Amino acid sequence: MECPHLSSSVCIAPDSAKFPNGSPSSWCCSVCRSNKSPWVCLTCSSVHCGRYVNGHAKKHYEDAQVPLTNHKKSEKQDKAQHTVCMDCSSYSTYCYRCDDFVVNDTKLGLVQKVREHLQNLENSAFTADRHRKRKLLENSTLNSKLLKVNGSTTAICATGLRNLGNTCFMNAILQSLSNIEQFCCYFKELPAVELRNGKTAGRRTYHTRSQGDSNVSLVEEFRKTLCALWQGSQTAFSPESLFYVVWKIMPNFRGYQQQDAHEFMRYLLDHLHLELQGGFNGVSRSAILQENSTLFLEGFLGHYLSLDIPSQFRSKRSKNQENGPVCSLRDCLRSFTDLEELDETELYMCHKCKKKQKSTKKFWIQKLPKVLCLHLKRFHWTAYLRNKVDTYVEFPLRGLDMKCYLLEVRRYHFRMVERQLFSKTVKHGEGVGSGHYTAYAAHEGRWFHFNDSTVTVTDEETVVKAKAYILFYVERQAKAGSDKL
Repeated sequence: MECPHLSSSVCIAPDSAKFPNGSPSSWCCSVCRSNKSPWVCLTCSSVHCGRYVNGHAKKHYEDAQVPLTNHKKSEKQDKAQHTVCMDCSSYSTYCYRCDDFVVNDTKLGLVQKVREHLQNLENSAFTADRHRKRKLLENSTLNSKLLKVNGSTTAICATGLRNLGNTCFMNAILQSLSNIEQFCCYFKELPAVELRNGKTAGRRTYHTRSQGDSNVSLVEEFRKTLCALWQGSQTAFSPESLFYVVWKIMPNFRGYQQQDAHEFMRYLLDHLHLELQGGFNGVSRSAILQENSTLFLEGFLGHYLSLDIPSQFRSKRSKNQENGPVCSLRDCLRSFTDLEELDETELYMCHKCKKKQKSTKKFWIQKLPKVLCLHLKRFHWTAYLRNKVDTYVEFPLRGLDMKCYLLEVRRYHFRMVERQLFSKTVKHGEGVGSGHYTAYAAHEGRWFHFNDSTVTVTDEETVVKAKAYILFYVERQAKAGSDKL
């Protein structure tokens, strides 16, 4: 939202010596000394904990408002209201008087200057910490960030994505897509698109949500984000510019409330598709797209299957429960393609007898993309409630065979084709409107767990146990005699 209180609340200098030492994300509350969720006041630079810790940042604002109720308040008190603060981890800005997150800035751009100063402090602290750890590694062989591969030690090159305020839904989808080689390489090979004309045409443009520039490109910011991942130059990347474009182009995702990862993926792919079709900023479609562009424009990964979890399995939450068989991906696919009798409200009007007759319907899959996306419907609607379906669904890591779900005339084309899991998105938490998204993905023979800015190496057993929400299978040629699901 556009906050009208910035000019009276943002008073600190970006190079203020009042800031604590160390990285901003680990600063401690000046009251309770907690280093969880630190927020800095943009009036006086004091640091307090967020409302989900002990709420001292909010109390700091409330205490500052007590003198303002006096009619004899001074002009200095009127200007310094301690209303606006900034998250020291995600650098998002919040106004307590508006009770909402802030997207605008002061005329002098002070909010962005403070944000950049905190980012520099964080990067400096990270560099110093990395140097210290490198020294320790010279005398130690134990390091959770290193992995033994074929007898040699290699560093993890995966990069996390910083949470900008309930943006785990976006981070999980971006990490899942970035690990699909065919999809990721297509965007990384696109030429860069400069977003400004005139004197600034030769400069690379980076956007923030505080800027009012409407000249944005989702494809360009998406491309830059994918290029920043898997470089190994940093442990976490902030998708600030991409999130700004998302706010501009997809109004449904404005704000910092929790969003659905599947819905975000749908909107993201649709808008990427539309922008690639039409070109951008006067650049023709042929100048932007490569020769293989038709793979994406014709629905490469653009289509997906949304699968219901059969009702008989909805009470079974874990794989090890004894009450009945485990739900498998085959059960969900079979339920999707089985013959279904329509109920009384969906009777078919016969054109011959002119009467409504009982009827049935059945889905067949006519054609599969190179990358098959399967979405498991984790929410069930009743007349009054929406419930989360927390059922564990068993799925294969490799050997997914889709022949039996295709039209008969096309089955022979897929006789030697099966699919291997490359990434998956998981929704943690029991609530419908709350929870947390993470992603698992395979890269160069290793499985990684992406939890916002944290990336860890994991194993296949852990991947299989996680309750899937979105699965990405990549087509590959099956070995002779293979007939697996």
